[in-house]
Amino acid sequence: MKELLLDSLHHALRALAADGTLPTDAAPAFVVERTKSREHGDFATNLALLLAKAAGRKPRDLAAALVAALPAHAEIAKVEIAGPGFINFFLSPAAYQREVRTALEQAADYGRGAAGGGRTAGVEYVSANPTGPLHVGHGRGAAIGDCLARVLQANGWQVKREFYYNDAGAQIDNLALSVQARAHGQGPDDAGWPADGYRGDYINDVAQAYLGRASVEVDGQAVTGAGDPGDLDAIRRFAVAYLRREQNADLAAFGVAFDVYFLESSLYGGGQVERTVHELVAHGHTYEEGGALWLRTTEFGDDKDRVMRKSDGSYTYFVPDIAYHYSKWQRGYERAITELGSDHHGTLMRVKAGLQALDVGIPKGWPEYVLHQMVTVMRSGEEVKLSKRAGSYVTLRDLIDEVGRDATRWFLAARKSDSQLVFDIDLARAQTNDNPVYYVQYAHARVASVMRQLGERGHAWDRANGLAALARLDGEAEQLVMVELSRYAEVVEAAGANLEPHLIANYLRELAAAFHGWYNSSQFIVDDADLRDARLALANAVRQVLANGLDLLGVSAPESM
Repeated sequence: MKELLLDSLHHALRALAADGTLPTDAAPAFVVERTKSREHGDFATNLALLLAKAAGRKPRDLAAALVAALPAHAEIAKVEIAGPGFINFFLSPAAYQREVRTALEQAADYGRGAAGGGRTAGVEYVSANPTGPLHVGHGRGAAIGDCLARVLQANGWQVKREFYYNDAGAQIDNLALSVQARAHGQGPDDAGWPADGYRGDYINDVAQAYLGRASVEVDGQAVTGAGDPGDLDAIRRFAVAYLRREQNADLAAFGVAFDVYFLESSLYGGGQVERTVHELVAHGHTYEEGGALWLRTTEFGDDKDRVMRKSDGSYTYFVPDIAYHYSKWQRGYERAITELGSDHHGTLMRVKAGLQALDVGIPKGWPEYVLHQMVTVMRSGEEVKLSKRAGSYVTLRDLIDEVGRDATRWFLAARKSDSQLVFDIDLARAQTNDNPVYYVQYAHARVASVMRQLGERGHAWDRANGLAALARLDGEAEQLVMVELSRYAEVVEAAGANLEPHLIANYLRELAAAFHGWYNSSQFIVDDADLRDARLALANAVRQVLANGLDLLGVSAPESM
């Protein structure tokens, strides 16, 4: 419907340019938006306000000229001028009835757009160190990242999902030392335990599997425990493989999969870090001072220059990040989106500065970052802090086991990523209308239940008759459902444009609320065949949109509850 109004306004612009009312190049970036209250119409535009100066006319006068030049259309019932020059559009019932037809005709494709134009977008998320089970923060990143990928695909992007394994550095050394200590029979409270060792029970599981010469398969390769507690390199290889396999299992249980698994160690082994540093030096964006190599990040907006290579010859942690993102550019990612915890905020400017300093044409806003805030898990009004297996945090698997995949995904993705999240286990488990995922899924199941009852009562839905009889749906509750349904494509587009998948969850709650209100006030299986078929057409359109939206969140659409 918004496209219809945009096309009509552009027609009016061309007409006014042709008669000399407007300059021929007058085409400001105007908007067509839904009004806050339908008393002021369904949609409004600020076009006249933006054009008035160029046209040398008062905004209201120009608005009147634009309205007069609009082509007649059966789906535009009335147009009014409001305030200083806003143009308000009142749509006819036929416009909303058309959306019902479109939703049923396009089915799973309804709401999908082409903004991406088939271009490639890489979405990186989770990217956990393979040093332990995934925690709830990783879970939030997984939910947001996976939903982002789904939403971008729905907007016409060719999406590559990517997991970056930080399998090099001090944290991996600490993992190997911790497993070795367990293999030698030490515990976290013993005097000889590594100072920065990992303390969870899972470390003992890894150690026992290594000593038992177990085999672990990950990415198509098998790693077998050597059984020798003195072989630290063998322990390191086995522990990383073991925990990668465990993390992959957790993500599979969460319904999250990746197209690319990228190992940090490959950046060093393949010489990409060294080559990236060489290019930065060659382009004159570095200098040496105090025995260290510095990157002139202040040339690209940073508050101070940053050390790249320390005096001992080791690289600071943002250098492989530059090399890694450079590899994304080389792999043809026209858009790169990285979902991270907010604690990574400090490195973002350095990575972007390094990419700019390579002088290879990377745009200034590349990559894009989506940061999520921490998650607090509550049960019975008290914070849940520990998992016996992990030792110091609540794991993603804990939540999945407690409340199921659907509720976990919904609760972790349904709030704006940069806001802190309280995950209420009791609410997520509740089968009441207070639980948002239950409330939305129940709306979908209710339609399925109506269709089963229809057959049990000896009726069948005549879809064609229902679509032809949509004009019978003139009740206030039915009209509200159609208005809410018509918003879906706009919400999907906005979620993709703003990288905000929580907009999908908010919308689904509003659509479900409109449907439940209509369901509670009306009978669907009535004797009047035209009215029955029309109501079932709208109900099934709602069912389809709920299923489509839930799929973008990776949440199931149950037929019964």
